[in-house]
Amino acid sequence: MQVNDVIVVTGAAGFIGSYLVGYLNQQGFNNLVLVDDFGVERKLHNLEGKKYLHKVHREDFFDWSEAHPGLVKMVFHLGARTDTTEMNYAVHKKWNLDYSIHIWQLCVHANIPLVYASSAATYGNGEFGYNDAHDVVSKLQPLNPYGVSKNEFDLWALEQRHEPPFWAGLKFFNVYGPNEYHKGRMASVIMHAYNQIQSTGEVKLFRSHNPEYKDGEQIRDFIYVKDVVRICTWLMEHKPASGLYNTGTGVARTFKDLVKAIFNTLHITENIHYVDTPIDIRDKYQYFTEANMNKLKVAGYPHAFYSLEEGVKEYVTDYLTNHIYY
Repeated sequence: MQVNDVIVVTGAAGFIGSYLVGYLNQQGFNNLVLVDDFGVERKLHNLEGKKYLHKVHREDFFDWSEAHPGLVKMVFHLGARTDTTEMNYAVHKKWNLDYSIHIWQLCVHANIPLVYASSAATYGNGEFGYNDAHDVVSKLQPLNPYGVSKNEFDLWALEQRHEPPFWAGLKFFNVYGPNEYHKGRMASVIMHAYNQIQSTGEVKLFRSHNPEYKDGEQIRDFIYVKDVVRICTWLMEHKPASGLYNTGTGVARTFKDLVKAIFNTLHITENIHYVDTPIDIRDKYQYFTEANMNKLKVAGYPHAFYSLEEGVKEYVTDYLTNHIYY
């Protein structure tokens, strides 16, 4: 990719999308077309100071692309309905399946490489592990409509005879970092925990309702958003074999580890209180996730990942403490 090439980022006002826009700017890419629903006021701070060519509403993007043939050289499709508590599958189908199919078809027709956001939610309870092999996708049993919609698109993509010149579906694990201030309930546990410490001096974690796990020892693969966008841009530049790629660290950690890292960064004595997991998500709650990162490493990805402690320290110190955006 040349720095003057035009790159599309959907979901550009959201958490990962806006961080990617800023990261691309840092790498010299300023000819960006930002696609999102820009009517959501609380997300617009994420784009302050960013450099780009155009902002296009997501409903208008396909008309815009038809009017600008041959212009776009890369698409990062990160836009999605990500609310895991939204139980109406029709909502997820519209934005996570149907819209993604349209993006894929555009990239095929115009010969544009595509990197899109899948999700570790596709793995459900992990009955088949957390391996990004293609032959397991049809067996997966996601726990909510969001995960179902993401898996349905992965399945659809794998069945296509006509593909973009390069494509990668990234199965994001638990991403955290700056620019998630607008996400409310769906923000990372790190941001919620930090806010709780600032207001009450303690952190509330979900009590375990699984006898195999102690309170606070539910396990996740937490990945810093800087590592996520580094993977995205590496794929853009190097284009290894097309397919699905896990996007985690490969090292799972407990929520207790996460909270301890925040207390330590703030130099505050640890104070954790356990509460029951809300009924509406209790039967859909994952107790363990850990990405198998072998495929990305074999593809040649050379970078080490932030440890949980390193990522938390940077996020808290450089961003959360002063409510700074990236």
